Amino acid sequence: MTLRLLNPKGLYDSSPNAYSQVAIVESSRGLAFISGQGGDNPDGSFSPDFATQAASAFRNVGLALDAIGAAPRDVAKITVLIVDHDREKLHIMQAAQRVLLGAHHPAATLIPVPCLALPQMLIEVEAVVELPA
Repeated sequence: MTLRLLNPKGLYDSSPNAYSQVAIVESSRGLAFISGQGGDNPDGSFSPDFATQAASAFRNVGLALDAIGAAPRDVAKITVLIVDHDREKLHIMQAAQRVLLGAHHPAATLIPVPCLALPQMLIEVEAVVELPA
């Protein structure tokens, strides 16, 4: 694999929080950019429960990975947007992320937002992925 994840000396060790400070993709294989995936169900509906939406958002990222023949270990970076972010939602999101990514901790950014594209959306997750060989 040509994806290297680092927590450089002198920077906060972010691995307990399920992300790395730096992701290096040394590859000619290409990158894929997965659009923000909301916490919607296959029928397009949304649960009003944040934990359910978080699980669905990461499930949807997993479905996009499957569609391009990639695996969770190929994710170089994720960006997560959370409506009305707080510590409880952070822990719920991290648990949902670990279901998909396990011990793989890509570079990550979390952005608290007042709202998303649809009023019922509570979370959105996008990913940058190294394409498999």
